[in-house]
Amino acid sequence: MHDALSADRLEPTTHPWVVHAEQVQVRAGRHLAVDGMDLALGIGVHGLLGPNGAGKTTLIRALATVVKPAGGQLTLLGARVDGRGDLRRVRRRLGYLPQHFGYYPRFTLREFVEYMAWLKEMPKATIPQAVQRAIDRVGLADRADRRMKTLSGGMVRRAGVAQAIVNDPDLLLLDEPTVGLDPEQRLDFRDLLRDIGTDSCVLVSTHLVEDVAAACTDVVLMDKGRLLWQGGPTQLTAQGKPEDAGDSDIERGYSALLRRHRGRAD
Repeated sequence: MHDALSADRLEPTTHPWVVHAEQVQVRAGRHLAVDGMDLALGIGVHGLLGPNGAGKTTLIRALATVVKPAGGQLTLLGARVDGRGDLRRVRRRLGYLPQHFGYYPRFTLREFVEYMAWLKEMPKATIPQAVQRAIDRVGLADRADRRMKTLSGGMVRRAGVAQAIVNDPDLLLLDEPTVGLDPEQRLDFRDLLRDIGTDSCVLVSTHLVEDVAAACTDVVLMDKGRLLWQGGPTQLTAQGKPEDAGDSDIERGYSALLRRHRGRAD
């Protein structure tokens, strides 16, 4: 466990991290939304928590190579992301679901996922089978040939997950993936995350602490652009007390860490 309340920097390491950030800075417009981030992620499912404005979406955009870090060193899948590395090689091994994503409404679901597979430069011969498998995994096999514009909000979100996993990514980045999903669909989604996380690095940004508790083996808590705390769900639960805010033990642990951090920052 890495506790940023007592240590500002990760120690140098030779571990084969999928994501390794050292003092990374990322701008969102003129604002420095990620400021001196140290982070190391390996195989497994990592939940990214933090209040609104913590910098979660900006961090995920940087990990997805959508925006370039303004400072520090970021290494993804063994390649430095600083303009000198081979970003195309990294992007072929990425899966990314942004909080808001676009699509051609007249595309069928199958056409949409096929198009995204083509953009990921997947071998042409492998695409049909990979597309069908991705659609099956998100529970939309019976909607595969429906136009995107006819799908419900929850189905569109699952279509977004399908395009993110179609290339069996080594690094999967999901920003608020359960928005619009009903409780049963969220349970299925947790199972999918656990399955993918057995041999890939998955980072899930969410406001739903209970999803993190159920699906993640590791929790990353950030606030004001910095790593606040990192550890397992059980360790996060242990941070709280009965008098802390929250409807569950893990929510109380989350709120207690934020309160402690902000008390020290004052």
